[in-house]
Amino acid sequence: MAHIDVSGIDYFLSDGTQLLNGVTFKVPDGTKTALIGPNGTGKTTLFRIIAGDLVPDEGVIGRSGNMGIMRQFVGQVRDGSTVRDLLVSAAPPALAAAAREVDEAELAMMEHDDEPTQMRYAQAIVDWGDAGGYDVETVWDEVCMAALGLPFDRAQHRPASTLSGGEQKRLVLEALFAGPDDLLLLDEPDNYLDVPGKRWLEEKLNESKKTVFFISHDRELLNNAAGRIVTLEPGINGAAAWIHGGGFGSYVEARADRNARFEELRKRWDEEHIKLKELVNMYKNKAAFRSDMANRYHAAQTRLAKFLEAGPPEALPIEQNVQMRLKGGRTAKRAIVAERLELTGLMKPFSTEVWFGDRVGVLGSNGSGKSHFLRLLATGGTDPEREHLPVSDVEIAEVPHVGTVKLGARIRPGFFAQTHVRPDLLGKTLLEILHRGDEHRSGLGREAAAGALDGYGLAGQSEQKYESLSGGQQARFQILLLQLSGATLLLLDEPTDNLDLHSAEALERAIDHFEGTVLAVTHDRWFARTFDRFLVFGSDGKVYESPEPVWDEQRVERAR
Repeated sequence: MAHIDVSGIDYFLSDGTQLLNGVTFKVPDGTKTALIGPNGTGKTTLFRIIAGDLVPDEGVIGRSGNMGIMRQFVGQVRDGSTVRDLLVSAAPPALAAAAREVDEAELAMMEHDDEPTQMRYAQAIVDWGDAGGYDVETVWDEVCMAALGLPFDRAQHRPASTLSGGEQKRLVLEALFAGPDDLLLLDEPDNYLDVPGKRWLEEKLNESKKTVFFISHDRELLNNAAGRIVTLEPGINGAAAWIHGGGFGSYVEARADRNARFEELRKRWDEEHIKLKELVNMYKNKAAFRSDMANRYHAAQTRLAKFLEAGPPEALPIEQNVQMRLKGGRTAKRAIVAERLELTGLMKPFSTEVWFGDRVGVLGSNGSGKSHFLRLLATGGTDPEREHLPVSDVEIAEVPHVGTVKLGARIRPGFFAQTHVRPDLLGKTLLEILHRGDEHRSGLGREAAAGALDGYGLAGQSEQKYESLSGGQQARFQILLLQLSGATLLLLDEPTDNLDLHSAEALERAIDHFEGTVLAVTHDRWFARTFDRFLVFGSDGKVYESPEPVWDEQRVERAR
């Protein structure tokens, strides 16, 4: 048995703002329950409360079963940790503690080869075995083969930073589903996964007997794998939860019907409120002249007081009003020309042309070179002219290549970074970033900056620093900077990964109205429906064009 019981959770931010307000719901045994809601409503905070990382201001969390957790950072690991460290992060606490003690004892042995240190190392090895370490290494061997195509003994010391975001996700997910925990918390498990990976995840969710509670914004995944949906809905005093007992296929209609009922109930409550106040005033006036009306006056007052004490029906949730307005501008007809282009070690030479106004989806499995291709374009291509330099200070690593790729006249590349890593924005508030401007965009006055933030649903975060935003808020702010920068070529690397459903739809509308050319690396099957043509990075290293999305390309065939 494994379940979660969330009861009356309140949580306040350090500045006193209430983030969660009486959040209550259950995740029954064996169910696959998704948590959705606008960016910034507290989904990850709620996960951390359930995991025990944070303590709520009010309310309690009840659960049964051993819990395995995949945190949001998986997919963005760029520190010195290894594949083994990633696997240990997904292991049960006792096993993880034993693994850390082995690591520390080994380091101590390297510095001091005395008897106490040797005894410590020997004890750590015994504890590792007692905790089931040697058994789990067998499982990890299978996990590494499935996720990386390498056995554990060859993969364990490999830096996690050399794995793609999708490979990091797949590795940890494989370990959690193969592990002993019967309750899983997964924070955006589909981010960075390619479509074969997402289909694998859908199958795992549908086949597994584990209880799984997961955050996702992927409409296709929600439609195919979520049996129940919990929505965090923003309100004046923080977010509350609404539970839909079915999948995403019936969610939109059910939520619209619910909101329509709330609107009707509120209308009736307001009408009854007016009637009761008029009744009290009528008896008050009559009681001033007739003593026999005093009892009726007091009865009407009591009735109104009880009515107000019961309060109005549940209010409609506050809806986000995200209005993205990507502008662009006219450029040369041939926006991008690639001739015998080969990204070193990633794929075979290919040639292609992209025309002004094209919407090109860049598809393929993780590690096939898609993001490298976008980064090469973002730096202006081969021997860029000054006008082709990026329209932001985002740091983009050099992409080794042979052959050429050239950008057309008046092309200004605007790059959306998948990992949201923007050292140029760290330590600055959103208002400060917009007010100061940079060499690529003019600074905005306070009123204009506040208006721009409001259009992207970020008015409440204007005084927050960039690094303190949620992943979805960072994504929306990056898109706002592209809007202000004058980009005529949008290079979007997984732009919908962290966007909530409403924001993803707003981005789709903005791209539709953008005067310019768009290339987007995506594994979002719903989002891809809006594109005209597709460049597919195949598993054999060849790049080819398709009029329809191709989702069955497997891992690229290369030495590992």
